[in-house]
Amino acid sequence: MEHVLVQGEGLLVLERVIVAPSVGVFRPLVRHEEVEGHFVDTGQPIGVIEGPGISTPVRSPFRGVLAGLLAGDGERMRQGEPVAWLRIAA
Repeated sequence: MEHVLVQGEGLLVLERVIVAPSVGVFRPLVRHEEVEGHFVDTGQPIGVIEGPGISTPVRSPFRGVLAGLLAGDGERMRQGEPVAWLRIAA
């Protein structure tokens, strides 16, 4: 399998931000008390953005451990707004 660099993956800093892929209301898939330390793989959804008639998964572009949510359940989001942050698996 060929490894493709994702924007920001070449940085020396180990923290990354997961952003909203669309406009709508954020709904996490991980309970708030279980977020910290929750492992996610590349492409794994951590929540959904509910818009008019559509739900868009919020997928992590990185493999790592969630450090926290930056958006709360039910929070209105704009595309590109930070939803969560994680520490990449080194």
